[in-house]
Amino acid sequence: MSTDRLVRQVAQFGIVGGAGFLLDVGLFNLLTLTALSPQSVHGGPLVAKVISTTAAITANWLGNRWLTFRDHRRTDLLREAVEFGLVSIGGSLIAVLCLGMTHYVLHHTSVLADNLSANVLGLALGSAFRFVAYRYWVYGARRTALVAEPVAGPR
Repeated sequence: MSTDRLVRQVAQFGIVGGAGFLLDVGLFNLLTLTALSPQSVHGGPLVAKVISTTAAITANWLGNRWLTFRDHRRTDLLREAVEFGLVSIGGSLIAVLCLGMTHYVLHHTSVLADNLSANVLGLALGSAFRFVAYRYWVYGARRTALVAEPVAGPR
């Protein structure tokens, strides 16, 4: 793969991921400020986070499938979606581990420290993991037998 193509893939991955991040944060806040507010629903913020994360993972899968890795789409849609979901969960766990390490092991417990560890370091490491796993496992070259034919756009 050429360097230009790799750079383009990384940029597209960043755009899709950024949109997914905005969807996650926006939907989470919308839900916790309305229908799933903690004052209205016990555990509302947790339910809201599950909904917003699921929506973001779904949007990221579609975005990466049709933009970032469009040349490597697979015909086994369900397996691709499950693998994508597993990688997404793995990336999320990296952010949780970073947060847990800094908060509970290193005892950096300020809001700033929590945000830096989870939403800067954890997000960066989790995103790097996701990109590599998507590129080499979910949409990897070894899956060429499972690659879908390119779909022609509207005429």
